[in-house]
Amino acid sequence: MTLFELEFGLTLIALAFAFAWPGFCNGLFAGVEKLFEPLARRRGLAAAMVGVGAIALRLALLPLFPIPLPFVPDDFSFLLSADTFAHGRLANPTPAMWTHFETIHVSMLPTYGSMYFPGQGLILAAGQVLLGHPWFALLILDGLMCAALTWMLQGWLPRNWALLGGIIAVLRLGLFGYWINTYHAAGTLAALGGVLLLGGLPRLTRTAHMRYALLMGLGISILVLTRPYEGFLVCIPTGFVLIRWLMKGKNRPAAARAAKLIAAPLGLILATCAWLGYYDYRAFGSPLTLPYTVNRTTYAMAPYYIWQGPRPVPVYRHPEMRDYYQKEETDFYKRIHSVQGFLPSTFLKVAIAFSFYSYFALLIPMLMIHRVFMDRRIRFLVVCVLAVAAGLAIEVFLLPHYVAPITCAFYAIGLQAMRHLRCWKPEGKPVGLTLERLTVAVCVLMAGVRVLAVPLHFEPTEYPSSNWNFNWFGPAHWGTDRQQVLDRLEQLPGKQLVIVRYSTAHEALNEWVYNSADIAGSKVIWAQDMKPEENRELTNYYSDRKVWLVEPDENPVRVTPYSIAEANGVAR
Repeated sequence: MTLFELEFGLTLIALAFAFAWPGFCNGLFAGVEKLFEPLARRRGLAAAMVGVGAIALRLALLPLFPIPLPFVPDDFSFLLSADTFAHGRLANPTPAMWTHFETIHVSMLPTYGSMYFPGQGLILAAGQVLLGHPWFALLILDGLMCAALTWMLQGWLPRNWALLGGIIAVLRLGLFGYWINTYHAAGTLAALGGVLLLGGLPRLTRTAHMRYALLMGLGISILVLTRPYEGFLVCIPTGFVLIRWLMKGKNRPAAARAAKLIAAPLGLILATCAWLGYYDYRAFGSPLTLPYTVNRTTYAMAPYYIWQGPRPVPVYRHPEMRDYYQKEETDFYKRIHSVQGFLPSTFLKVAIAFSFYSYFALLIPMLMIHRVFMDRRIRFLVVCVLAVAAGLAIEVFLLPHYVAPITCAFYAIGLQAMRHLRCWKPEGKPVGLTLERLTVAVCVLMAGVRVLAVPLHFEPTEYPSSNWNFNWFGPAHWGTDRQQVLDRLEQLPGKQLVIVRYSTAHEALNEWVYNSADIAGSKVIWAQDMKPEENRELTNYYSDRKVWLVEPDENPVRVTPYSIAEANGVAR
């Protein structure tokens, strides 16, 4: 049985119990709820406890779920960005013999570095420099996001429901999700940006305090550095609400005060945009050339938006990169770009988002979604979700962290649905109350099962041979083969050069050729296998290094000394 099947089964059992025994364990659940009431009343402490709890629990799970290893191209690209910043640089010069170092999501020209926006790299760099490992900064960010989510919910919902939302966020996002178990800091950081923006809004319109304006400005700045497109979609309805408040709101400030409330966060946002422009200038040659642009123009054929046509086929020097951009990306683009494929592909994107943010147990409260749509309390958050959904519908690709800026809106809507569910009494029976309580119980139970996944034989299949689930179960400790080879080579005397040769059946996303910011100064350099004469140029340039041939697709991974003479009969 898989975790997928287990949660589905438990959800069906919860539904059956609620209708068959509406008062199931009423006294027990009521007692547990009372235990949390004193904490919920102390809002600041509640948010802090959620954040500290997320960090402490994840640290406690390290013996079972150790610090993750990078294992997908995004991980390595974010870590390259972090290493670049940790060296005090915004970008790295193009390395010598750079064609051997080409790899997915990394640019080589005009400079060598990550293709992504810099926000994630800055956070990971802080962990690398200040805490000794990039993941520890991600762990602190994870706790901060869960705490801030609780704070945001306190601005929209009753305090006990806000605390419940924070606890569910810890269980679903803070412990087992891929945001904390890979190096996709984009999800956690963008979620934090959305939390600050949407959490500050109701407080600002009620009190007109400068601190909430600055928090909203900080949230927008974070989104600028992480997910600017989706962040802009959230800012559109937020801007309309703020303009309406400044013009007609009951608590609108005087003109002088309003000017200050606008100027301070606007200055912060403009300073962030100016820094991003400078970063773009140093990394990509122009302040108006955004991240992604150079890399996508160089390697990708599939565009980002469905109305755009495919780009010309670029020159690929490595079959693995061609397979990735053609098979992984262009094939999906062709499906979603076709009339018959648009609806199924769009449904798949919706399913990916829902599988990550709700999964089966949290779909139960959606029985009350019609009441939520008629509910004035969170109608604005529904509008935000619809605005982002419309913007994502015209994008070709979607991963859960694309939706991260409205994570808090999802939680607020789900919790409001749970509030309506709690009051649902078909034929006068407290079916809804029991359903709401059992929903939370299933979430807690599944978290416990995930901790014991290995002895219970629920461990996910090794990536990339499986379809990697983006839901809260998160990945296993993947990437071990590459790390074991790296550890062995780093223990050898002298410097090492690794030439990576893939088989014809290689999985494109299982890329091994990634290097640090300072390639020449690295103990171990990873390089793509090319034609013998090109490999000879590489080995001659790095003549002071021991050269190895690594074949990742062999079982076990084959590591042998490399010989140009032996390679003369092998052509790429």
